[in-house]
Amino acid sequence: MILRLILGDQLNYNHSWYDETDTNVCYFMAEMRQETDYVKHHIQKVVAFFISMQNFAQHLKDQGKNVVYYALDHKDNEQDLVLNLKKIIKDKKVTKFEYQFPDEYRLDEQLKSFCTTLTIKFKVYDTEHFLTSRTDLEVFFKGKKQFMMEYFYRYMRKRYDIMMLSKTEPEGGKWNFDQSNRKKWTGKPIIPQEKRFHKNVETVLEYIKSNDVATIGTIDPKNFDWPICREDCLNLLHYFCENLLVYFGDYQDAMHPDEKFLFHSRLSFAMNSKMLHPTEVINTVVEYWRVHQNAIDISQVEGFVRQILGWREYMRGIYWMKMPEYQNLNLLENYNALPNFYWTGDTKMNCLSHAIKQSLDNAYAHHIQRLMITGNYALLTQTDPSAVDHWYLGIYIDAIEWVEITNTRGMSQFADGGIVATKPYVSSGSYINKMSNYCKSCSYNVTKKVEDDACPFNALYWNFLDDKRDHFKNNQRMKMMMSLLNKMDKDKLTALKNRANAIISNPDAY
Repeated sequence: MILRLILGDQLNYNHSWYDETDTNVCYFMAEMRQETDYVKHHIQKVVAFFISMQNFAQHLKDQGKNVVYYALDHKDNEQDLVLNLKKIIKDKKVTKFEYQFPDEYRLDEQLKSFCTTLTIKFKVYDTEHFLTSRTDLEVFFKGKKQFMMEYFYRYMRKRYDIMMLSKTEPEGGKWNFDQSNRKKWTGKPIIPQEKRFHKNVETVLEYIKSNDVATIGTIDPKNFDWPICREDCLNLLHYFCENLLVYFGDYQDAMHPDEKFLFHSRLSFAMNSKMLHPTEVINTVVEYWRVHQNAIDISQVEGFVRQILGWREYMRGIYWMKMPEYQNLNLLENYNALPNFYWTGDTKMNCLSHAIKQSLDNAYAHHIQRLMITGNYALLTQTDPSAVDHWYLGIYIDAIEWVEITNTRGMSQFADGGIVATKPYVSSGSYINKMSNYCKSCSYNVTKKVEDDACPFNALYWNFLDDKRDHFKNNQRMKMMMSLLNKMDKDKLTALKNRANAIISNPDAY
């Protein structure tokens, strides 16, 4: 008997494993407290993974596969991966153990350690999901002092012949249309209703609660709207192409208090659980654009492709290149606690209140809300990046450590000192006002700096630059802002720092 392990984020319906007809193979999947409890997850995230796993197991059974599935309350479930595997190997007299490479370092180490104790044969397979291997990025940047996603992205475009006129010339005459992807949405064009699934998840929700799994966030048990099977994922992909792609690039950085999804695809959970392959997503979008080029500008498509072909693969490469040291990096030496309002949204700052409450209600916020609202504030208040990591990993439905930690500890919190980003992504209230309508209905005035009703981001921004002078003095991309800081009137800077320190010492009062 061969035992094959399938982890909860390895729901690849097209993996070559399933082409085989060997009846001497048993597939094992398990819902475990080991996975529900290592951080406190959003209830929608737990529900989505459990039902997606159940659907995948049923798909394999329908194909005639031998599947052992441990629900959370299964009588034989030890709630620990190694203990479960040991028990099944013994009970089924397994002669060979096989698994796919995990995408989280902790699971990779756990399984490698487990295999050293085996007296039977074992074999590890690729997940057949990513376009790069774990080590491709390290090879690509070998000998380079600084990593740049843009160069890697161009390499990937050439390697996979995506939107290329020739081996060296990109379609549209340039590689990157990022400058076209920064429009503010003010009510037009009309945003189509997001794709709804209206799934009833009362049964799985009840047994999650009956097993006392601690979660965060809210859920509508009769109208669950995330994709939880291959068919759902494909429907969501086609809905994006037909309804949202036309304006995606223009407004991918926009934020609005009345619109939680705007023109975003909501495909990240489908891909990060591996129900959709990145190549099929890219090819579907590009092929749709080719048929509708008269209506859809290339900038809309390139912005989408860059996120998947460039950023997603790049972040995974950084993860495997820099772990396990990466998870403890805190080069800016930030140690403050995460404000309590990150768990409630109860703050007078409208942008934070909206982004956090949206996250709690939907297990979702798009990349600019994560980077320039919640992430920006956490960095400006010099919050411990480990606390920020845990929050992001728990609250978002698409958050798996390989993609979460590199975006959070790297891009958002600059805790890696510049491995991922060449400068910290911080801003005063002016950027938030430029890209959103949050400031119009806020208790604070975005144009004021130190008054009681001044936007907290303004004082926090200059205080952060002043506190971290030594870290940024040689950063060329920070040169202009550090120059402005150095020229600032001392009394003005003192007033800004006093305001900022009052906020940092009692953030939940604001």
